[in-house]
Amino acid sequence: MDVKEKMDDLRKYLHGKKVVIAFSGGADSTLLASVAQEEAQDALAVMVDNGVIPAECVDRAEKIAQKIGIKLSVVHKNFLDDPAFKINPPNRCYVCKLNMYQELDEIARTHQYDFVVDGTNISDLLENRPGIKVNLEKEVKMPLVQSGFTSQDVRNILKEWNIDYNPSTTCLATRLSTGEEITLQKINRIEYAENLIKNTTGMEVVRVRDQEGLARIEVEDVDKIINKKLLHYIDSELRSIGFKRVTLDITGYKDSNEDIIIYKPCTHEKNRIMFETDLPYHINLPDTCQELESWGEVKCSQEMGVAMLEMEGKNITLFAKGKIVARKVKDREDAQELLVKILPCIRR
Repeated sequence: MDVKEKMDDLRKYLHGKKVVIAFSGGADSTLLASVAQEEAQDALAVMVDNGVIPAECVDRAEKIAQKIGIKLSVVHKNFLDDPAFKINPPNRCYVCKLNMYQELDEIARTHQYDFVVDGTNISDLLENRPGIKVNLEKEVKMPLVQSGFTSQDVRNILKEWNIDYNPSTTCLATRLSTGEEITLQKINRIEYAENLIKNTTGMEVVRVRDQEGLARIEVEDVDKIINKKLLHYIDSELRSIGFKRVTLDITGYKDSNEDIIIYKPCTHEKNRIMFETDLPYHINLPDTCQELESWGEVKCSQEMGVAMLEMEGKNITLFAKGKIVARKVKDREDAQELLVKILPCIRR
């Protein structure tokens, strides 16, 4: 399916509906809000300020929504008041998203909207995002997933349409290691550190990871920060606000990998093409097999930790540990289209 077909499918899905959109001003929710504003009978963008997102995110979201022409409601909540969030458990993103989507669900019910949608896309399903489980539990729709949009598809369309979006909308709590308590003091110093680096380098995407008092800096372009005087200044400033040590990750910050499936040639059988991908999370085989039955014949062995799907003359093997292998496919494009179809069926 090409991008035009995906867009036609998205427009059809939203046409005439009354929808509440989980909005952050990032690329995905901006595209979704833009299309909903054109196609939906009524569209309301809702942003939840959870108390641990950069202050600039709310301002930028308001400006982006205004340019799109969509109604925006900002709900202010302090998630640091929730002990289940503050202790920073491994499923912190699940706790956060559950709290957010309960707010959106209440708004949708109160004002009689048809459903809540968010900007989850196909590329997101390849990442370890515990919060995606909330979509299933709260019946939050994922139109970009249904239409097969990848992150790159979304960015390409916004560039073509000349629509601005915020390239950095992640919660500041993500800068802390799992298990390290989230406090207002830590959030404030992380935000100060990131703003300092943004203002002195001109870069929009900056991450300062707080690892028990050690600041690990990640930036989109390392060359813009490698300057002796600048680094000395940043080190001095970050130490003055409580960081014990300051380091620079020279790998830099990178967004999600767009190569969603990898070619693995069959050495002894050159006529057999095989592609595979490794998910960074385990697959719930029983639930996944049940979902896959709509696509073809499924054989599932929980004991062996494997499931096999015969679909359109092709073979897909899924392993409980997260590996997916596609066989009997024509080429990379064929394998990728197959993966796009089955990823929404995978349960964690």
